[in-house]
Amino acid sequence: MERAATQSRWQAFQWRPIGVLPDDGARADGTVLVENEGLLQRLHIGFETALFPDEAEGYFLNISSPDPRVFVAWRVVEDDPDDVRPYMVTLSYNEAARWMDAQEKVEGVPMPEEIAVVLARWVSANYRPPEKKQRIRPRSFESKEGRYKGGLS
Repeated sequence: MERAATQSRWQAFQWRPIGVLPDDGARADGTVLVENEGLLQRLHIGFETALFPDEAEGYFLNISSPDPRVFVAWRVVEDDPDDVRPYMVTLSYNEAARWMDAQEKVEGVPMPEEIAVVLARWVSANYRPPEKKQRIRPRSFESKEGRYKGGLS
């Protein structure tokens, strides 16, 4: 997460997620990566992504886009309004949309290549586009002859 100074008179700084890293186990939660005047970048660890068959379409939509993303949901810390914390991550475009519909703060960050490779392989093996169904035309689109086959009485 990154906290950057703003030029706004109403808000001194702005928080946003800026990226994800695979957990190498070498860093602790809250590790400060960058700290200088007007900029703070902090690492939060412990997030896992699991791939679920019922989210396959959301993964497909994400990985087939020109810029695949990891979606990060985050909140302001209740005890400290000057701090924030991510609490969920997903690779599913549909799941992220549901979170946003629920008024959660969700932002996408670039998907690391090693995650994209695994996701693309999983989507290839597990996603099947829904079959196109034959559309039944409403009777109002039929010709008069087709609607009144028995003749008028």
